[in-house]
Amino acid sequence: MADRVEAYILIQTAVNAPDVARIIRSIPGIDSADDVSGPYDVVVRAVASDLNALGELVVSRVQAVDGITRTLTCPITKFED
Repeated sequence: MADRVEAYILIQTAVNAPDVARIIRSIPGIDSADDVSGPYDVVVRAVASDLNALGELVVSRVQAVDGITRTLTCPITKFED
């Protein structure tokens, strides 16, 4: 059983992506947030205790940042050999 859940959060913004990334970096549970080029403007790596906590982090903290228009959360799967 995993002791934590990690995920990438792909973010589209309507404002300055570097500002959004900077704000998101200050949120507890965020390991990194980088502004990037391509179909998404910011890529975030997050960690939470379980999927419910991850969902709460995304909905209540990340999506609350001004300027975010869309997010896509991609939990990281780890398969043991």
